Amino acid sequence: MTVDSFEGKLAVVTGGGSGMGRELARQLAAQGCSVAACDWDAEGIAETAALAQAEAPDGVLVTGHACDVSDEAQVLRFRDELLAQHATGHVDLVFSNAGIGGGGSFVTGSREEWERTFAVDWWGVYYCARAFVPLLIAGGDGVLVNTSSLNGIWATLGPSSPNTAYSAAKFAVRGFSEALIEDLRTNAPGVRVAVVFPGHVGTDIVANSLRAHGEDPAHLGGAALEDIRAALTGAGALAKDASDDQVRQFLVQANTDFRDKAPLTAAEAATIILDGVRSGAWRILIGEDASMVDALVRAKPEASYDYAELFKDAAQAASGDTPSGDSA
Repeated sequence: MTVDSFEGKLAVVTGGGSGMGRELARQLAAQGCSVAACDWDAEGIAETAALAQAEAPDGVLVTGHACDVSDEAQVLRFRDELLAQHATGHVDLVFSNAGIGGGGSFVTGSREEWERTFAVDWWGVYYCARAFVPLLIAGGDGVLVNTSSLNGIWATLGPSSPNTAYSAAKFAVRGFSEALIEDLRTNAPGVRVAVVFPGHVGTDIVANSLRAHGEDPAHLGGAALEDIRAALTGAGALAKDASDDQVRQFLVQANTDFRDKAPLTAAEAATIILDGVRSGAWRILIGEDASMVDALVRAKPEASYDYAELFKDAAQAASGDTPSGDSA
């Protein structure tokens, strides 16, 4: 089922305060689609709504809503607000895009951080599906677009860099979305689901994730600073005798580099998502890194976490050597 045009439709976008969510809201509005966007950052979502509204043609309404998607009561309040403000009883598109990082280690990390990350990244998608799928069905047709991740394909950031809470949540999003394909086909044939797998996209997720956990990267202290110091020194990113200020400076610079040196901008990623939705795709890979890891893991599933073996052929190809063709 393809989408010929977004014009005249109503889209819900979570995590709309920055990054891909902001760009989805802006591009949808510019194409004539009304948008209800939410984010836990009230200032960020207000700015998104103003930007998107300014770029929208006449007749398009963009609303911004403060909402922490890990809290079902807030999700339901968001739903009720947007139905009232848009004077409607249905929605046409739902982009469950909100997400944060954190909870890298299940073994040594903070349980609170682990569960906060998992709650936003998984329960947020689940609560939004519960709230909005009935409204997609009420419209007669619609699309639910859930954002997983490259880490919903490959559950690590590489050697000495566990990423357990985020990866577990993104695998849950992937599994839920794939399971909905037959469920919707059988029980709500007018509605379809798509799942998005972004690789490295230029956003402020590093800094935003720390803020979502109650920390400011420029003023980090206490146990949070020590946990991050341990993770960074363990991965060889910082010297063991790095000062507190050096840890903070590293985090600020890491966020800037992650955003500004990414192979894809948030705007480019949003365009790929919307093109995929328009074409009827159910599986949307974003970036060469996501496509590469997807292909490697499919080709060598048993070597997924044997990094030397998994990336052997890719490294040989990059160096000009002929791949051996061996498989794990």
